[in-house]
Amino acid sequence: MHQLPIFLTLTGRTVVLVGTGEAADAKARLVARAGGRIVSAWEPGASLGFVALDDADAARAAAEALRARGLLVNVVDRPDLCDFTTPAIVDRAPVTIAIGTGGASAGLAKAVRQRIEALLPARLGALASALHAARAAMTARWPAAADRRRAIDAALDAGGALDPLDGGAVERLEAWLAAAPDAAPPARLETIALASADPDELTLRAARLLGQADHIFHAPSVPPAILARARADAARTEAEAPPAAPPPGLSLWLAPLN
Repeated sequence: MHQLPIFLTLTGRTVVLVGTGEAADAKARLVARAGGRIVSAWEPGASLGFVALDDADAARAAAEALRARGLLVNVVDRPDLCDFTTPAIVDRAPVTIAIGTGGASAGLAKAVRQRIEALLPARLGALASALHAARAAMTARWPAAADRRRAIDAALDAGGALDPLDGGAVERLEAWLAAAPDAAPPARLETIALASADPDELTLRAARLLGQADHIFHAPSVPPAILARARADAARTEAEAPPAAPPPGLSLWLAPLN
């Protein structure tokens, strides 16, 4: 990962936009959609800057002037001058998906966005809002955070009661909450036999399990790039062999590389 993806709250904040024309208009629309206030020159309180100038020297000078004021700056079509880049966006508010290439190819980011747009139902945002509204009820149903997360993960899994790719999932939330099991699932141990140190060569099954597992047990030879594909909050334990008695929930044993 070459950039840190973040979602910045711009509501009511001042953003400097230097330049005019089609590219500047596109940035202005992006800032306005996020609730930012646009000005054409630096003023106290400004937090970000965009530069949309055709002349390379003028663009560099404008970026340096804004950066000297402490702003993070994006320069249109000049990634080498950028402190940050703006991604292609899939908007299912409050769900937002951002696709970035670090400025390498806006066309590729757009193509990926279009594929994702075709996959996601228009009511995905409504499902997110309904889940947020049901947080208190879910906490009451599953007081233990681990139990709650496992129940939600199962519901949101492919084919689950709240499958995010199913446009009718939001209508089933109340019934799911009433009928979902109370008991935590039994301990389960799955083995992933790694064939390569390259995380891009993980099988679909292995990638899915890494994203779901509560506990990761791994041989010392398993590379960090593979472990990085696991859930960030999954417990990781280096070991010479899989556990004889795995803890509750889903555990993975990542076997040593051959």
